[in-house]
Amino acid sequence: MTKSRSEQMVERLRALQAAAPDIEASAIVSVDGLIMASALPADVEEDRVSAMSAAMLSLGERISGELGRGGLEQVYIKGDSGFIVLTAVGGEAVLTALARQEAKLGLIFLEMRRAAEDLVKLVG
Repeated sequence: MTKSRSEQMVERLRALQAAAPDIEASAIVSVDGLIMASALPADVEEDRVSAMSAAMLSLGERISGELGRGGLEQVYIKGDSGFIVLTAVGGEAVLTALARQEAKLGLIFLEMRRAAEDLVKLVG
């Protein structure tokens, strides 16, 4: 039986989290702010994550363009308890990851880039 695109996306998110264990949660969000797939803990509100991810991607794209930095690749946020990293998946979606405070960011960035390359085929 063939897996749906959504199931394939969730599988890829789980593989991302297995490859980079410091990623606690991840989601693929449309540029409209709708969850396409997620591997989020039960206590995390999907709607809130999706809306904020889409807003941050949009703002990041605007800032990058306005300040002459070219096309947006990533938005990176550091908080007291960890990181939020957003990576564009083509022009239609964003990959959002929540990482622990002690995360090795180089590994997170690498694995997210690889995941985004795989996910662009499923999103489009």
